[in-house]
Amino acid sequence: MSHSPAALLRTRTRSNKVPDPTASFWIIKVLATTVGETAADLLSDTVGLGLPLTTVIMAIALVVFLVLQFRARAYRPPLYWSTVVLISIVGTCITDNLTDGLGVPLVLSTTVFAGALAVVFLVWFRTEGTLSIHSIDTRRREAFYWLAILFTFALGTAAGDLIAEQTGLGYFPSLLLFAAAIALTAAVWFLGRRGPVVCFWIAYILTRPLGASAGDLLSSPVHDGGLGVGTITTSIVFLVVITAIITWLSLRRREDPALRSQLTV
Repeated sequence: MSHSPAALLRTRTRSNKVPDPTASFWIIKVLATTVGETAADLLSDTVGLGLPLTTVIMAIALVVFLVLQFRARAYRPPLYWSTVVLISIVGTCITDNLTDGLGVPLVLSTTVFAGALAVVFLVWFRTEGTLSIHSIDTRRREAFYWLAILFTFALGTAAGDLIAEQTGLGYFPSLLLFAAAIALTAAVWFLGRRGPVVCFWIAYILTRPLGASAGDLLSSPVHDGGLGVGTITTSIVFLVVITAIITWLSLRRREDPALRSQLTV
């Protein structure tokens, strides 16, 4: 029997496709956003691919992993987080292409991406009645989710560069600023127990410029306000840490009888 695209989008998956926002979730998220910043610079500048070619290659890789992610019927840590890392790189490339390639002001790109993200959230909520990541159990909800994630990375890159570079604040003060904003958002949730969905998405958006500031701080030369670690070392170290945490999560899920059945694709 054939199914229409709309019917396929409404088809329920086996379980929720997004991990719970535990401590490991936020650690990997920040690490992935940092890699998105440094890996894009590594491939474009250090390797010499150039920004346009890097964007195309990473976009193709992202499409492949998104297809695999949509075909999976449950949350699979390696697949999910590989997709997040790729979408982080692509989001960074999109903003960098607009800024460096087309000369679009960061104020404008920040505003446009913020508006686009707001539209995605509005349509998502009006269509599904919720923005909770605990109910990403249909293809349509997953489509909204990944579209929102893409815009959060593009927005975070633009906003982070705008605050760190064009205002002259610098990488480390910017990192502290975004960390404080995330801490305030967390306090609203933990102390007031208010707006868990709104608080989640605010924190999720803020982790992008936080990770970007961390990546720029570590990889940029000392004379540019960085620590001079370089994009190669920063990217490799962070990818190794991400891989180690994902491996631990995967092994833990396989050893837990309650979670083992959810690994079936």
